[in-house]
Amino acid sequence: MITFLLFGFLLAALIAVFLQEIRRPKNYPPGPQWLPLVGNTPLVRKLARASGGSHLAYEALARQYDSQVIGLKLGREYVVVALGYPAVREVHNKEAFDGRPNNFFIRLRTMGTRLGVTCTDGPFWAEHRNFVIRHLRQAGYGRQPMQLQIQNELNELIGIIRVLEEKPVWPGSILPTSVINVLWTFTTGSRISRDDSRLVTLLQLLQNRSKAFDMSGGILSQLPWLRFIAPEWTGYNLLKKFNLELNEFFMTTIKKHHQEYSEEKCDDDLIYAYIKEMKSRMNDPNSTFTDLQLTMIILDIFIAGSQTTSITIDLALMMLVCHPEIQRKIHEEIDSTLAPTELPQQHDRSNLPYTEAFLLEVQRYFHIVPVSGPRRALSDTTLGGFNIPKNTTILMGLRTVHMDPKHWGDPENFRPERFIDENRQIFNTDRLIPFGLCRRRCLGESLARSCMFTFLVGILQKFSLQKPSEQSPDPDLKLQPGITLSPKPYHIVFKQR
Repeated sequence: MITFLLFGFLLAALIAVFLQEIRRPKNYPPGPQWLPLVGNTPLVRKLARASGGSHLAYEALARQYDSQVIGLKLGREYVVVALGYPAVREVHNKEAFDGRPNNFFIRLRTMGTRLGVTCTDGPFWAEHRNFVIRHLRQAGYGRQPMQLQIQNELNELIGIIRVLEEKPVWPGSILPTSVINVLWTFTTGSRISRDDSRLVTLLQLLQNRSKAFDMSGGILSQLPWLRFIAPEWTGYNLLKKFNLELNEFFMTTIKKHHQEYSEEKCDDDLIYAYIKEMKSRMNDPNSTFTDLQLTMIILDIFIAGSQTTSITIDLALMMLVCHPEIQRKIHEEIDSTLAPTELPQQHDRSNLPYTEAFLLEVQRYFHIVPVSGPRRALSDTTLGGFNIPKNTTILMGLRTVHMDPKHWGDPENFRPERFIDENRQIFNTDRLIPFGLCRRRCLGESLARSCMFTFLVGILQKFSLQKPSEQSPDPDLKLQPGITLSPKPYHIVFKQR
């Protein structure tokens, strides 16, 4: 009898757990029924493989359920995907969605902690975000000192291109170092030599990392226990290696700054300014300013700013080769505005509206971060009329905003003119949101825009871009999936003008 009762109790408990696992919250957004423990992970991965990326899988589900807000469960985590401008804007505008998930993948990204700026929230996030913004402004961020740093890197990049002597090259093999050095100079006060073997290794790790995961963290976030069974396949070993390399790279620089610290250097770079802040709080037992947090802030800057900017420039060069008539128009505009020896600056953007419109169209057309986020609901709230439980992860489908035919008319066509009005002024940018909106807007937007504009104009002042031969096929416009979409390697010739 006791055995029977124990068996009955165990069976009832298992049924209760099963029902709880598959239970859908009241008025949760529409979506497929999920399985216990794994949720919708198998379905989403299957759709992603078939369609070419998780962002396209989410769009397929939106069509299937006729909803711009899709409710899923990935692993054991509630995940809601906002698709289309109204839903995406609501997420950006609503303070309840300002949080960041606190899951295994997010913590692993920051070396097992929940530190930095990108993946934190609440008072901690606000305090450190404000510090970074304040220091960068003091160091000239968004002003002439930043422009000079970018121009210095442009000059070196042009020198690298000249050394090629018109031999075919993939731009993606030379651009990232230039962008990283702009970031690194603001952060550490010095640049990294292109010959530094550690830099080559780190760039390769960064590229591998971006292809191994999607914005939701992929299988490692949804089923973290799989790292014990398949550490290579899940990307766990890759992230551990990435963290180890970066931590060593950053800590060497931080230790050197500690050794050479003086009050006079505190405006030189971010690390010296942070050390000064640490020293001013030495007697505060609740201070959150530590060497580990500084490492995570640098990691955030490195991850967020390096690849997206260099990939966008890479794609811009690719489209100029595919559209020689656009390249001709930009050359004419640059030649009529800037002297051959005059280095481009941020304020030239208003005098080069077609060039600016071209860069905006590159960002719209390729949307290299097709799913933005992730966010976390800080409280029970609503989205698009549906209930969103506290701690739900929110993803935003930016591709559905940038490729919406109801707004853009012909989104599949690459057409810079959509951003220029009859007075040759830039307009129609409200729904172009590659850097996000509101409180979580990207910290590096000013730097990224200045890098993209200065590098592109500076290169086109000196060179025309051509395919290696007339018989060479056009570059493949279908991008490789990952956290950021990236072009497949292609080769062009930088021909001296």
